[in-house]
Formats: sequence, structure tokens, C-alpha cells
Amino acid sequence: MVLTLIKPPALLKQLLLIITCCVFFIHAHAQNYLRGTVYDEKGNVLSNVQIRLHSKGTTPFYSGTTGAFGIPTSVMIDTITLQLTGYETLKTVVSANKFQTLTMKTFTGTVSVTKHKLLSFTKDENNNQVKPYYTGGESYSSLVENVFTDADKFPETGFVINVDRASYSNVRRFLNAGSPVPPDAVRIEEMLNYFNLSYQKPDSLLHKFACNAQITSCPWNAGNELLFVNIQAPIVNLENVPPCSLIFLIDVSGSMDEPNRLPLLKDAFKLLVKNLRSRDSVAIVVYGGGVGILLQPTSGGQKDSINGAIDQLEAGGETPGEAAIKTAYALAERSFNKNGSNRIILATDGDFNVGQTTDKELEDLVTQHRQSGIFLTCLGVGMGNYKDSKLETLAKKGNGNFAYLDNLREAEKVLVTEFTKTLYVVAQDAYTSVTFNPAAVKRYRLIGFDNKADALNDSTSQIEGGEVGTAHSLMAVFEIEPVSKTITNNIAHISIHYKLPESEEEQQQNFSAINNLINLKNADSTLRFAASVCMFGELLKQSELMKNYSWDDVLKLAQASANTNDFQQAEFIALTEEAKKIYGNSKRKRKASDN
Repeated sequence: MVLTLIKPPALLKQLLLIITCCVFFIHAHAQNYLRGTVYDEKGNVLSNVQIRLHSKGTTPFYSGTTGAFGIPTSVMIDTITLQLTGYETLKTVVSANKFQTLTMKTFTGTVSVTKHKLLSFTKDENNNQVKPYYTGGESYSSLVENVFTDADKFPETGFVINVDRASYSNVRRFLNAGSPVPPDAVRIEEMLNYFNLSYQKPDSLLHKFACNAQITSCPWNAGNELLFVNIQAPIVNLENVPPCSLIFLIDVSGSMDEPNRLPLLKDAFKLLVKNLRSRDSVAIVVYGGGVGILLQPTSGGQKDSINGAIDQLEAGGETPGEAAIKTAYALAERSFNKNGSNRIILATDGDFNVGQTTDKELEDLVTQHRQSGIFLTCLGVGMGNYKDSKLETLAKKGNGNFAYLDNLREAEKVLVTEFTKTLYVVAQDAYTSVTFNPAAVKRYRLIGFDNKADALNDSTSQIEGGEVGTAHSLMAVFEIEPVSKTITNNIAHISIHYKLPESEEEQQQNFSAINNLINLKNADSTLRFAASVCMFGELLKQSELMKNYSWDDVLKLAQASANTNDFQQAEFIALTEEAKKIYGNSKRKRKASDN
């Protein structure tokens, strides 16, 4: 038998060609995995670095808490771009078959890469300037009061939803001591929302915001009106609140050796520990002369161990705040609970004197961890060297909140009564935009929500969205000058903008403010009380926008509207009487230069 070799038929040639193409296609589209770790120049890992690959378009990825990342990709060679606030943008070519070790350099340019954030924003080119106010060793951010704006030129304004409440308790501290209040210590939106006014459980809105708007007459200007905007956050079932991982970061430096500082904080933290669950955890970092971890993460059920560690705290030494903050974040990252709430609670008088100490340096330090999922709460105490400006900055940049503890009752309010609202975040980057109808409103001004002078001077400033806890309530008040002959019932359009936790997609809810004008005398008592708080704050600020009433007028309105069974509202009346003694009862007068 003879075998004869023959040439492949045309069909076989086509089959070989198909197989060759398939092999090439599979190789070209193989799923590679680009892995690496991001560091700073000192070898510290950088978390939440925004990572973009050229092959993935605009889709962002992020480094984890250990600085590591892993990104599936269909190409072997790609271009990677890394961005993180406080660091120079890094762009380089990478290969998927090699583990990447990437180093980002600290930004050293003359222009800050961290944009200033605004509490409120109106597209108006005119802003008054004020000088910083200092009292003794205390410091406060220089604020610029919101002024009247023409609705036909600039109809849209906005304000952050979440606000702190530190200003009211700090003001109370000054008045109870018989002392005038620094004008820049007066933040009316914080004082107004200290009382959590008009909160009503939204019907069937467990996953949505509620918003109510009411227009009343204005008690200090008969020709104007007040627009009250009350926003209520979604509610979650508190029985389902996930576990919390807490880091107590406590200042035990020499400046804390006063009864209203470290001893107050020790009692305050014990109140919080009393309400912790076994599935919660607590660790304690202390700083004073040095930095140390006093207590490793411990179950909230081991209350004796936690309280025993708190009892050991003694004051002494310098204040290495920078190193302490870094240690606390590192510990929080190691004990991070991806299914829970992770928070650092910094308690101090704010008097940092070792390492990075300026507001800007501390802001950049905390901003590096802004996307880590670790929130920062700041508790301020003390007087004389209290640094309000530093703690306010740290809390805002740390996606957290800020409170001032002047007594144990305030500590209980912040750390027990209202702590769940702070702890469980239901919305992030939340702010409200209000667009006035020029056919109904001639001019308007937002009372409170005053911005820092340096933020207003920065053309890149943006409104800062807030982190909102469950059942949080916020009241905002506008003074408006109505059009003489209003021909529409639509006063303003209100939009709430926010993101759900762990989501980058912006949500929006829309509401309307209609012309439901009533006399303030006939309005709900909470609105009348809110108006008295606004008047109280404006007199403390010695505002030039308030010239037509006295402390007696504030007292009269507050006494007629306060809920005397509510300790906080009853206390407000007593504080107003103290303020009258300190400031006198003369009506606000125009300066000679105004005449």
C-alpha cells in the first residue's frame, strides 16, 4: 500500500485560518489583573487614591485601606493616573505582568489643591469683609455675613444640610461667665438647630427626605417676610443599626489639666460607654508628651475594661496632635468594620503645639482620609486657649461633626441623646438649593450659614455637602422682601441634593415653597421660637442688618413661644436675660459713618 501526500483542500485552509484568528483574539483579549500599592514619600500607604486607567476611560477605581489596588484589564500595557487631595497627580505607564509600587509626592505648589468649602453659596459678586476676632488665646474663623441679594440677578442660592451645634454651647459658656461673646463665635445656623425644631416623623418616607416651607411676617421689619425651610432626614430602624468601631482620641496634654477639660471628658466618655453594645468596639489613643494606644479594640460589652482605661487618664506634657491623628487613623484602618460605622472621636481644647499645627496643615492631614469611610467627630472643651477654628476645620474635612462640651448635661445630649443620629449616616454630600421666583421675591438673605472670609475670596470655592444622620432635622430661615404686587403663588423651588452611603450617584428631591403667608403671631410656636433665636444671634453678632429691636423684644417673643417643659428652651430665656445684662438694652443704632 502506497501513501500519497496531498495538499490541504481549500476548506482545511479556511479552518486553519479561523483557529489562528481565535488564538490571536483570545490572547489579545485575555483578562489581566493590574496590581500594586500606593505610598507617600515617607513610605506610608495611601488609601482612597483615585485611580484611572486609560483603557477604562473615565471609570474611577480606588486604593484600599492598605494602599493596595487590583484592577482587571484586557490590555498588558496601560497608562495609569493617580489623584489624591494634598498630593501631586501621578501619571505613568504600567504593565499588568508586574506588581506596581507607586509613590505620590506631597503637593508643594503655591496654590492649594484643597478647595475651600462653603456653608452657603449665592452667585453674587458683592461680599463684605471682616477681620478675624481673637479673645485671649482663643481663635475663631473670620466670617462674612450673608447680605441681601437681588432675586432677578441671582435667583439661586444654597446651603449645606448638616450643621454642627457647637456654637450654641460655646456662646452659653461666655454668657454664663458674664462675658461678651466674640462675634465670630456666633454661628446662627448652629444655634438655631441646637434645638432640633419642628421635627415630625415623615409618613411613609423611610428612605426619603421631607421638606416643609412656611412664610410668615417678619418681626423686625414690617415690610419683609420670613421663609422657614424645615428639612427632615430619612429614618432607619434603630434596632438594625450596624455595629460601630470607635476610636477615642483623647488629649491628655498639660493644658487639659482643668476641671472643665479632661475630668469632664472622662465622665462624658463613660456616658457613651454605658450605651454601647457587645457588637460595638472601642479603642483609646492618647497624646500628651507622646502618643500611645492605651486600649486596643475592645468589645463594648467589656465596660469595666474600657472604663478602667478611661480612669487611668492624667494630664501632662506637650500636644503632638499631628502624630496622634495619624496614629488614630492607622488604628481605625486596622480595625475597620466594612459592615459597620467607623468613627474617630477627637476630644481636645484644640491647642496643638507639636508637629503640624496650623489650620491648613491639619486640614490637609485629615483630607487625605476623607474617602476612607472613617468619620471624625470633634469634641471641644475648655476656655482661654480653646481653638474653635481648628476643631471646626478638622470635623468638616473629616466628614464628621463638631460639638462643644461646657458641662456634663451637654455631654449627655451629644454622646447619648443625639449620638445615634450622628453615628448612622443615611446621606452624604447633602445640600439644598433654593431658586427664588423674581416675580414674587425682590430680595432675599439667608440668616446664618455665614462663610469664612478666605473661602469667599477663593474663586474655586464650592458649597460643601454634609453628612446626614438618621432622623436629623434642619431649619433654615430666609428674610425676603416680596414684590409689591405678587402675581404668582410660586415663591421658590427647593431641591435637596445628596448621595446614598457608598454611592457616587447624586440623588435629588424637589419641593415647592408656595405663598402660604401667615402672621408670625399665628404661626406654630416652633417657628416663633426659631425667629427669637435668629434675633438673639444677630444681636450677639452686633449685626448691622438688625437695627429695629432690643433684647426685650427677643425676650418677649421667646417667652411667648418657648416650651417651658423643654429644659433647653427654658434655658434659652435665661441666657437671653444674661445677655441683656451684659450688652444693655439699647436698640441697635447705625454707626456715625452710616449717617
